[in-house]
Amino acid sequence: MKRNIFIVGGIAVVVIAAFWIMLSTTEGFFEVKLPVMSYVQPFSFVDQNGKEVTQNSFDGKVYVADYFFTTCKGICPKMNANMQTVYEKYKNEKDFAILSHTSMPETDSVPVMKEYEEKIVGKNPNFAADWYFVTGSKDSLYKMARQSYLLDNHQNNYTNIEDEFIHTQFFALVDRQKRVRGIYDGLVLEDITRLNKDIKELLAEPIEKENVKTAGK
Repeated sequence: MKRNIFIVGGIAVVVIAAFWIMLSTTEGFFEVKLPVMSYVQPFSFVDQNGKEVTQNSFDGKVYVADYFFTTCKGICPKMNANMQTVYEKYKNEKDFAILSHTSMPETDSVPVMKEYEEKIVGKNPNFAADWYFVTGSKDSLYKMARQSYLLDNHQNNYTNIEDEFIHTQFFALVDRQKRVRGIYDGLVLEDITRLNKDIKELLAEPIEKENVKTAGK
């Protein structure tokens, strides 16, 4: 009787082990995919070179979005220093980009943004990855922060756009299908490390054509 129990138990162990080996060799079984948090809505802004930048500028690309303003003496310098490390890591990746929106379009004109880019990236950058510094109408910029990138503080609920001011240290990571897949604190090095890891993951992630959602529909 005991012998039969041992035999049955042994068979069960072998079956369970074989099952887990089969699952573990299945591609992506132990990988936890980044969640889909939001979908990027259509937009149109102007970059530091005076050129139009739209959602189509990022077709097939993974990109990081953030908000700043050129005269900021508080969190922006540290945020941009951390973003620079991300750019340095992926600047030779043609399918990667950074999209930095101004929070103060009333002062951050195209020439001002160009001068700011030269301080951050250098003059005449010639890398595969793009870093856009964009300006536009305040309501459009802020709408993107709230409805697409989920970067605005929920307490900023002013009724008059002229009274509003978005000043956030958070970065949003967007995949090739224009879906927000992560939010990161741009002042925390652990989050920057996690961001770099997740960028690499999204660059390697295949496009799920059957799950593509058209923004705004």
